[in-house]
Amino acid sequence: MKNIVLFGPPGAGKGTQSALLVDEFALVHLSTGDIFRRNIREATELGRWAKSFMDQGQLVPDDVTIAMLQDEWSKHPGAAGFIFDGFPRTSAQAAALDEMLQNAGSSVTAMIGLEVDDEELVKRLLERGATSGRADDANEEVIRQRLEVYNRETAPVQSYYEAQGKYRALNGVGSIESITAQLRSLIQSL
Repeated sequence: MKNIVLFGPPGAGKGTQSALLVDEFALVHLSTGDIFRRNIREATELGRWAKSFMDQGQLVPDDVTIAMLQDEWSKHPGAAGFIFDGFPRTSAQAAALDEMLQNAGSSVTAMIGLEVDDEELVKRLLERGATSGRADDANEEVIRQRLEVYNRETAPVQSYYEAQGKYRALNGVGSIESITAQLRSLIQSL
């Protein structure tokens, strides 16, 4: 079973790349952002609560994020593996993911970090905001706040997987196709 954590800041291309790779490797794509947006769209209690954090560019608290991801993960008992997109975002979430997978007799195969500089990320997110209707991508101030939160709270998760020898860096700037080809080759080598 391959369990890939696709890692990087907002706008690095995690969702785009995940969508291009899941079928090829028979992996299930679990995106916390998609899970949150679905709950917001359906106006669930969790969705309203998550929205209050997301609208300010802040992370949704660990306990809620972990519970939601575990619930989604449990819906795929026969999966060949997973691409985790947007999870884990904190060391507590990384430890919870390791425990969840260990209890199922598995583990994280690798964390692949898509590395993109902040100015490119702001440009990408503003472009996405203009076409997607996502409020969190339409405001440069909120985007910059999200990147600050990422750098302060999420980027340190990289060290968690580096300590396990599982972190692989990948340049996330270039054409979608060239990044996909690099990811494909890296995943095949795992």
